[in-house]
Amino acid sequence: MSEKIRISSGVSHLDRLLGGLFVGDNVVWYDDSGSLAAVFCLNFLQASLSQDKPVIYVSFDRSPKNLLEKLGPMAESPYLTILDGFTCGKGEGIPTFMKFYEEPDPERLCHLKIIDRPQDVGYVTNLLYEHLDTMDGDVRLIFESMTGMHKIWGGEEAILTFYSHSCPRLYELNTIAYWVMEKLAHSPRLRAQINQIAQVAINLCISRGTTTLTIIKAEDRGTEGIHEPYRYWTKDLTVMFDTEKQGPRQLNLGLRIKELRVKRGLSQTELGKLVGVNPSTISQVEANIIYPSLPALLKIAEVLSVNVTSLFQQALDLDKRIIFPAAEAVDIGFKDVPGRAIRGRLLTPPDFDGKMEPYIIEIEPNEELPVHFFIHKGEEMGYVLSGKLQMTLNMASYTVRAGDVIYLTTDMPSQWKNPGPNVARLLWIKAT
Repeated sequence: MSEKIRISSGVSHLDRLLGGLFVGDNVVWYDDSGSLAAVFCLNFLQASLSQDKPVIYVSFDRSPKNLLEKLGPMAESPYLTILDGFTCGKGEGIPTFMKFYEEPDPERLCHLKIIDRPQDVGYVTNLLYEHLDTMDGDVRLIFESMTGMHKIWGGEEAILTFYSHSCPRLYELNTIAYWVMEKLAHSPRLRAQINQIAQVAINLCISRGTTTLTIIKAEDRGTEGIHEPYRYWTKDLTVMFDTEKQGPRQLNLGLRIKELRVKRGLSQTELGKLVGVNPSTISQVEANIIYPSLPALLKIAEVLSVNVTSLFQQALDLDKRIIFPAAEAVDIGFKDVPGRAIRGRLLTPPDFDGKMEPYIIEIEPNEELPVHFFIHKGEEMGYVLSGKLQMTLNMASYTVRAGDVIYLTTDMPSQWKNPGPNVARLLWIKAT
């Protein structure tokens, strides 16, 4: 089975909380106020268009004129297709809204398609897949909104039928879909049934002027912060999370193994294979549900390139060292990044708990990375030792050459590319 491809949501901190989005994901946004999900949808749209990925935007709530104004410069992308379910739906086909199509803009680059029978669920479904069939690669979809569909289609059963048929099909077609629902407009039964099918479900809430984001489902990610509310603020398209530092955590075996595994770039499946146990065993060990046998514990330490005592306590002797020989560097993996495209070595022992982690990263010629190397909550800095790289960050493209320094704070690059004939080498440092 091939590794899932990770992509960016366009909001770096959300990528860190979720572990990124995967091609095939259906992401449901439960919006308490009806306006909170918009900024996340727009960031997802912006990140997708910046990589020239085709996007289908299905709108039942906004007139095309209003939607184009909301999208701004993003509406000028030829990779964007808008399926308009408003004009003949809530707009009832009245001349005020139909006039928009009578006076087309010849300079408009996005594609606009009116859904002339939005009340017909089967017709809408067929029209959607007709457009999908004309597109290549991992197509992105935004459904704004399921609540609007509900009002047009006259009941929750129609919504559930459309969603339960579309979600698995979109998964198999390697799309990534955002589904927006006004939480209070739908029954708990419908939400529970939708949650069961979705790969990711996120609740957005506002109370006393404070907005919070809570991940209520994140399939196959082992997300730590599930069901934990995170406070955030928005300004234009910027989403800022409350990053107050938490107190020191008590070290435990499961957490320690997970930290060392992640530092080596191994998945639970990969660690399980190397140790000789099932991935579910590693998952239960990291969750402190079971305790590994002594032979398994020794093998885990061997695979992670640490002394077994480092699994139970901080390696205090390492903290006092100032020299780390080259022989102590270890190879690392990069989840969701093509294996042949990139290589990396952690230059300090995995159980060294310093405030910085230094790496040597090599990217092969003519290779493109669809995501950043790491999902990381702190600052990062890179120095280009040799070669040339192109980096995409917030829709802007940058070229870096030997001798250049890259400094990242809150945002992560959405794409790296080595356009040259030689291997590009970086010294990369993460602040922990």
